[in-house]
Amino acid sequence: MFDRVWLNAHLATMDGPADAPLGQIPDGAVASKDGRIAWVGRRADLPPDAAAEVIDCGGAWILPGLIDCHTHLVFGGNRAAEFEQRLAGATYEQIAREGGGIFSSVRATRAASEEALYEAALPRLQGLMAEGVTTVEIKSGYGLDLENELKMLRVARRLGEKQAVQVTTTLLAAHAVPPGYEGGTSAFARHVAWYIIPAAAGLANAVDAFCEKIAFSPEETSWVFDAARNAGLPVKLHADQLSDLGGAALAARYGALSADHLEYANPEGLRAMAEAGTVAVLLPGATYFLREKKLPDIAAMREAGLRLALSTDMNPGSSPARSLLLMLNLGCTLFRLTVEEALLGVTRHAAAALGMADRGVLRAGTRCDLALFRIGRPAELCYWIGGSPACGRVVNGR
Repeated sequence: MFDRVWLNAHLATMDGPADAPLGQIPDGAVASKDGRIAWVGRRADLPPDAAAEVIDCGGAWILPGLIDCHTHLVFGGNRAAEFEQRLAGATYEQIAREGGGIFSSVRATRAASEEALYEAALPRLQGLMAEGVTTVEIKSGYGLDLENELKMLRVARRLGEKQAVQVTTTLLAAHAVPPGYEGGTSAFARHVAWYIIPAAAGLANAVDAFCEKIAFSPEETSWVFDAARNAGLPVKLHADQLSDLGGAALAARYGALSADHLEYANPEGLRAMAEAGTVAVLLPGATYFLREKKLPDIAAMREAGLRLALSTDMNPGSSPARSLLLMLNLGCTLFRLTVEEALLGVTRHAAAALGMADRGVLRAGTRCDLALFRIGRPAELCYWIGGSPACGRVVNGR
């Protein structure tokens, strides 16, 4: 006997062959038991009287619960004033010299209490949930000291505990050198490796770093990753966003779950990522908001056989994006992804980018996380700009 069965629905299982990756099943059914998917298939093949509860989906499409695999959702304040300054002609460097940029977010985050950070982050998270998101990654990175990095991670954990969504946390202390810190990037990278990572290991599910000319070098990043490895934590990397520093190859060398951005990644690094099983996370919100002309080399990624994920990169500075569905459209229009690539990018491949093999597909044995949409075909999720056709959401079978 199943706990629940969802009937009168069309399924996009995300578990199909290469020539039909969405794994569509018209007039299908999904059954759950103890929070897991117990059966998936055509409604005609479902055993009769098989469930304690039957839900009529009214012809909706069911996808695996959507996954936003790269966010900076917890932060203090916002940078709308800087947006106005840039529109008026101010450069990022000018804004930074006046105390703006990432350090304005650091100041606001440090000044905010845990309760204030929670209340500010909650509507951002609930907006994603309303679109069918059931799993969200949340990074730290606006504390840049032990006390405030741990504060951000605690808030992220609390969001997952209080809301019907699974939150996975990532320590991004190696985001920038904090204001007033003496010693430069090398000294701070060692501080992160020696002190912050061991202290945060109980709150973080992974470790990330910003490997870039304006942030941390590949060598400094390797110190951070070695410390993560010693703490038993997987790694992710902000890689090759502004220049080719070999970030893709570095991520591959450490078996990173993902390398994210990748606008300047070279083909050799992309091939190394594919061989290592590292997922490429694409962030079109940042490309759009910053009006970047350099795009990720999608053709080289396809040739390498990389799995492509899509995410909001929700953050106050470069991607104040509060809609994962919008990223589907931007991924297709800006990066020329196919509908199949985009939808896999917020389900199956997004799960891989978080090291979560138990979700992202409709398959017996995986978590029963479902997103229901009132649409005529899956392509509509990539087609519409604005609004949400989501009509239901199931987390862990409920």
